Amino acid sequence: MTDTSQNIWLAKLAAWTHDPAEKALVLLRDPAGHEGGTVRALQRALFPNGLPKPLAAHVKRADHWASAADRPQFPRSDKDGRYAAWTQVRFDQQPVLIHPLSGTRFDLKTLDIGAAQIRSLSTDHFQQLIERNADGRPDARRTALAFWRFGPELGADALRALWQLLPADTRIPDHTIWTHLDLSAAFASSFAADADPNPALLSIAFGPVQDFIAQARTTSDLWAGSHLLSRIAWEGLKVLCARLGPDAVIFPQLRGVPLVDLWLRDEMGVNAKRFLDCEWTGQRTDANPLFAAALPNKLVAIVPAGQAQELAEAVTRAVRDFVRGTAQGMLADLLEAAGIANHPELPCHAQLAAQLDGFPEVHWAAVPFAPLVKEGDGAPDTTELAKAGAPFFGEGGFLAGPAWQRLQKPLELEGTRFYRPNAGVLYPALYALLDRVAASAKSVRTAPQRPNGGEQGYRCDLTGEAEWLTHDRAHLAIPKGERKNVDTLWNRAINQRPSLSRKDEHLSALAMLKRMWPRRFVEHELGKCDIDVRRFVVSTHTLAVSTSLERWLEQGAPMGRIGEQLLAKAKAEAIDAAALPRRLMKRLFAGPYSDKQRELARLLPALMEAGSSLKDDPEAENRHERDVRALLDDKPEAYYALILLDGDRMGAWISGGSEAHQLPTRDTFHPQIRERMKAHFTGPEHVAYLDAARAVSPSRHMAISSALNSFALTLAQDIVENRCKGKLIYAGGDDVMALVAVDDLLACLTLLRAAYGGLPIPDALGRTLGLDPEVELRSLRLGGGHALLDGKLLRLMGEHATASAGAVIAHHSAPLGAVLRTLREAEKRAKGKGGRDAFAITLLKRGGGATELTLPWRLDNPEPAARTGQPAPEDKSSGPDLNHSPMGVLAGLTTLFAGDDTSRKAAYVTQGWMPHLPAQMDKTALHELLARNLAHRFKRQGASDAQGNEQGDKLATLALHPRLTDTDPAEVITDVLAVAEFLARESRAFKNRPTLQER
Repeated sequence: MTDTSQNIWLAKLAAWTHDPAEKALVLLRDPAGHEGGTVRALQRALFPNGLPKPLAAHVKRADHWASAADRPQFPRSDKDGRYAAWTQVRFDQQPVLIHPLSGTRFDLKTLDIGAAQIRSLSTDHFQQLIERNADGRPDARRTALAFWRFGPELGADALRALWQLLPADTRIPDHTIWTHLDLSAAFASSFAADADPNPALLSIAFGPVQDFIAQARTTSDLWAGSHLLSRIAWEGLKVLCARLGPDAVIFPQLRGVPLVDLWLRDEMGVNAKRFLDCEWTGQRTDANPLFAAALPNKLVAIVPAGQAQELAEAVTRAVRDFVRGTAQGMLADLLEAAGIANHPELPCHAQLAAQLDGFPEVHWAAVPFAPLVKEGDGAPDTTELAKAGAPFFGEGGFLAGPAWQRLQKPLELEGTRFYRPNAGVLYPALYALLDRVAASAKSVRTAPQRPNGGEQGYRCDLTGEAEWLTHDRAHLAIPKGERKNVDTLWNRAINQRPSLSRKDEHLSALAMLKRMWPRRFVEHELGKCDIDVRRFVVSTHTLAVSTSLERWLEQGAPMGRIGEQLLAKAKAEAIDAAALPRRLMKRLFAGPYSDKQRELARLLPALMEAGSSLKDDPEAENRHERDVRALLDDKPEAYYALILLDGDRMGAWISGGSEAHQLPTRDTFHPQIRERMKAHFTGPEHVAYLDAARAVSPSRHMAISSALNSFALTLAQDIVENRCKGKLIYAGGDDVMALVAVDDLLACLTLLRAAYGGLPIPDALGRTLGLDPEVELRSLRLGGGHALLDGKLLRLMGEHATASAGAVIAHHSAPLGAVLRTLREAEKRAKGKGGRDAFAITLLKRGGGATELTLPWRLDNPEPAARTGQPAPEDKSSGPDLNHSPMGVLAGLTTLFAGDDTSRKAAYVTQGWMPHLPAQMDKTALHELLARNLAHRFKRQGASDAQGNEQGDKLATLALHPRLTDTDPAEVITDVLAVAEFLARESRAFKNRPTLQER
């Protein structure tokens, strides 16, 4: 390790020990002062000869910059002195936390925690995290990494949740001590890394994304495309983390990401015992978090300005070398399986090099953080920054806004002064410029030049864009229909090793990367780390049949003579067991079933596929269908659902680009401080400053990234695979794609939407969806922008963040490519026609035709109103929820039609008179007409008076709601009834959906 590298890690340790993690709990209480307890003990252990003066100077500067970047400047009177009594908050007596994105206040009442007790716990916690060399001295790099990764994880049960959310400043409790320590360490290491200590913000983006993922024929392809892109992103991030530490990366947040943990353990040498409680070390199936596509394709980091270009180039080399090396390894496996000697002159090597040239695309931009400093007053000189921003912002932007106008120099207003500004205050301006410059860089693309005039042969069967790889170029002239019996590279390899790819397929380099990545990841990536994981692919057919299998299990899994015969047939035909959804597997092996029942449940989907000619003739009869139908006492379910959920206006949340996604500065202060400000500061300048929007900050970006990690890495999989019969394909930040059994569709959609923002699901809506409030809605508690799952508190995007979802219900034999296109159209429809914060369901019936239903999640305004100048929400653990949700109307009608007393004919008859509604009619009268006629029809088909009246009124109210003014009421009613009727059919109705306890 070089001296510069050593200084970087020492600077991080010094930054991590400049403030104690428990600062909020000991401030104004501990006689030793907040710097006299844990701080002193740790610095003695880490720096026995004292903290070197250059490091101390770096940390002091880093602390000031981090504070300026993350906190509103704090006004005081000249007479107040350094520690004005009115500016002090005793957190143990008035513990208040503020959600950084929604502004919701959480009053924890009082905290009965002694200062000495928490100091002792903290000191012991961090001393145990010190990593030592063989000679017993602290290892700076490994210790800094251990502090970063495990510092926020305190073992004491009573304090675990609070410890993760302790504020950095009790007066402004909207950001945690951990974000402050992270940011301080990032600045300090950047100062220590270069002779010219001038940090910069660096942005790097990788691509292409959507096209690469969308080119898929199987669910495995979908997962592989997203997971490989996430893995490529980590290869680039790893360059920055190895040189500057993971805390240097502002977005995405990396703490707790499984791939990062694996790197810490196996490459950086952090004590392996520290990771034993992590799920990725013990999970032996592809439910292992290492299989989650957790990292986005864009990063933002704090780096030394003088090294920004070299770092960006190093990242580019790293990701492209990784892709090239991975592809070469796959090609070697292919050639070995085909029995072809791996000679460099084979055409496939030249093809691979040409097709991967410039992949992935890498776009980067950097903006220096600290301009020159003016003489005399110490204020940052923004001249160069303003010039650089002029082409994008003109005379506007942050530098022309009210916050900077008041903060660009020390202020003396009405006897009040603000702290002197430093370059940290400029973070919003730098980030806005970085975002524009990065977008400009991304718009400039250079197409790689293909040798010999480009490719001439037949194209890849998956992408259709490049030649398929071959060992003999003469084979490229053979049409697809004539290749079957030709001795091509792919035919030879797959005949010997069928697991490499699909039969008769011939793939290009990029398609090979995607198709062979699952096997490569398990055998090479995880195998070399001694992680033994088995991957299971749940087919669309199996997922559809799982609805019928679960119902069969609910009935006790009766075997009888037919069951025995089917089991014997499966064994005679050497059928391999199918991979069932995880929730169904758990129920199967936890329930009171015999070995034969369990075996048949796992063999049945594969037996049905083996007995069918569906691949060649969708209308062909399954030769086992009659027996299977007799066993299940119904026709096996043939439909499944595909979900795509995406956060709304994520760019605006990150940039704070509109008032709807900002908070007033005053709302970030502790209520006590906010109240006292009214008496101390009444001048128009101060009022204008406090009413101005809270500037974008690193802690805001960290909070967004951490919230998306919590949603994607923890909640999405729990909802899709534990609470529903589904398979998570990918969950990267605000994007989720999942397969789900059709009877769980509405519950899965609702749970995902609620979990994204941390919205509570009302008990009544939960029951309508088949979710038991006492079981499923208590084991996962949502509310106030947070989630509590298995004792772990997760901060989410908050009640004002919205998400839109598309869903497609399709027959399992429908081409996946066509279903995916329809899915993306549905998601766009939710954001467009639905006005965001909406869901769109497309029902693709096998007989032809499609039903397109688009509804909002809530009937209030989906976008938060501009909140500047308005009071923050009061202390709540619930807050806005999904009450009065159109989803409740849809689910209620599904339950009604699925009941024993009500015929689904009500839907057909009602749809018949919808086209005859009066064209012009008073809205009140039309509501009365619709409600009465709908209720009458429901009651005619068996509904009780109460049920008919309730559902009729709800459906009429929904059809005429102002959020649906652009949609014909008849269309709303017709589409809602069509989807509800389809979901209510006996094979898929969720009225008897088992609870978690029953599973």
